[in-house]
Amino acid sequence: MGESLPEGWTARQSSSNPGKTYYINSFTKQSQWEVPTEAAEPHSEDMMRCSHLLVKHEGSRNPKSWRQDGVITRTKDEAMELLMGYRKRIEDGEDFGTLAKEFSDCGSARNCGDLGPFGPGQMQKAFEDATKVLSVGEMSGAVDSDSGLHIIKRTAIQ
Repeated sequence: MGESLPEGWTARQSSSNPGKTYYINSFTKQSQWEVPTEAAEPHSEDMMRCSHLLVKHEGSRNPKSWRQDGVITRTKDEAMELLMGYRKRIEDGEDFGTLAKEFSDCGSARNCGDLGPFGPGQMQKAFEDATKVLSVGEMSGAVDSDSGLHIIKRTAIQ
């Protein structure tokens, strides 16, 4: 760490990606991987909020899940099949948050997939871009990021 950060930011070491540093906005408590270049602000007009259901695969940046021991070995095609099955269940009336809580490979599962508010640059580009085009209450198709495959549901415009 050791670098000088703009006011309002702190650096932390990732427990899920050993040796990788992430940065926390002391006002919003939101984190990001990119080194901040401007002082932290309490609120941004560009803030978004969503929930997601993540299915990781062997090619994911960190192919581990809170739901199982060991490394995830499913292929990307197998992950896509699972993800599309969950999406169909949601379309057929099952609750997004309940499925995210049970099946998402992200730690946000404990919050029914809710990621809280985030601003530009705090999420991977593919994820952020997919969230931006959704209306509140709308659900995405499959979104492919370095973390794995997601279904995203836009929950608010902050």
